[in-house]
Amino acid sequence: MKAKKKSVISIILGGGQGSRLYPLTNSRSKPAVPIAGKYRLVDIPISNCMNSDLKRIFVLTQFNSASLNAHIKNTYTFNAFSQAFVDILAAEQTPDNPTWFQGTSDAVRQCMPHFLNHDFDYALILSGDQLYQMDFNEMIDAHIEANADISIATLPVNAKDAPEFGILKTNSENCIESFIEKPAAALLPEWESEVSDQMKSEGKLYLASMGIYIFNKKLLIELMKNPDTKDFGKEIIPQAVGNKKILSFQYEGYWTDIGNIDSFFEANIGLTDDVPKFNLFDNDNKIFTRPRLLPPSKFHNTKVDKSFISEGCIISAKEISKSVIGIRSRIGEGTVIQNSYVMGNDFYQNIEDMIEDTANNRQLIGIGKNCFISNAIVDKNCKIGNDVYIQGGKHLENTTHDLYAIKEGIVVIKKGVTIPNNFTIK
Repeated sequence: MKAKKKSVISIILGGGQGSRLYPLTNSRSKPAVPIAGKYRLVDIPISNCMNSDLKRIFVLTQFNSASLNAHIKNTYTFNAFSQAFVDILAAEQTPDNPTWFQGTSDAVRQCMPHFLNHDFDYALILSGDQLYQMDFNEMIDAHIEANADISIATLPVNAKDAPEFGILKTNSENCIESFIEKPAAALLPEWESEVSDQMKSEGKLYLASMGIYIFNKKLLIELMKNPDTKDFGKEIIPQAVGNKKILSFQYEGYWTDIGNIDSFFEANIGLTDDVPKFNLFDNDNKIFTRPRLLPPSKFHNTKVDKSFISEGCIISAKEISKSVIGIRSRIGEGTVIQNSYVMGNDFYQNIEDMIEDTANNRQLIGIGKNCFISNAIVDKNCKIGNDVYIQGGKHLENTTHDLYAIKEGIVVIKKGVTIPNNFTIK
């Protein structure tokens, strides 16, 4: 029995302050962080919903939501006669809820009056900071067929990764019988679950929660009446194990949680692989984003190898290798970009301003001449001067500076800063 699409609403959790993604979240919410040169993180779960023909979507957020609001408003517009929508619900003070969101389930609790304005039987709850491609219809159908109260998408993981997740143990009917949060390695032999032969051959014997849930409407309303439970992963799910029928829906495709700078960097650079794990070129799994009227990118004497170049760029660089270059990027002559993510710019600098800035020895928007940038993230709208040398790597200690931050060896140039000529990080 397949669910009617109108019986499902999708709820995307925007996350908290996103401190682990600082400085990328200094002036924007986590779902609004640019990814893959032209998208935003929130485009991933929204696109998965739309590709699954689930088009009633709420995005819950509370920190730095202005750019996210603008992106959603300018991107996801539907036919006036359609019931489809993507609505942002920001934290708001009401007589019943005088505080900000205190956790994932508290966010859903505070927004329940908005959800209940719509007719639905099932709530699909998603995270706003994960990279994956998934047909939610398969999970919804499995949930209905099993007559489950809750379904959780689970990912087989190996013994090395298991201690970083909430690990679930299932019975022969794929129902979850027990749960442990970030188990010690010594406990893992007791937490093996039945997985496919392919996963067994890869040593992935443990089922990790992906933070993707389906709740029956009646149960969700009941659970949300308890104001003491603040989080799905830490409280709602563990308390429901053994008391409710919870189905494990195993997913074996590519999935990564973009929780910190290191995972964000690897996810973007991984797109440049010959056969990337996340496929942006899939006709059946399009990634939707804001349509921009930008010209094609223009190159002059540039060697490009294993790189993503977004539209609207003006590039005279000497070499770009294993890098992602965002929209409207300008990169000067003689510059080398290696293993880096340059997010690009929100606008073009007009010719008159460029002439005036050059005459007054001011940096132009973009990356100047004869620079070397490696193992770095350059946030949007930066002005990087000439002969700048940035060599990220494990030899660098974590630090925060007015112009940049270093995390796990990755140099992050902060949004909108000006880097002077001959500036060096190495």
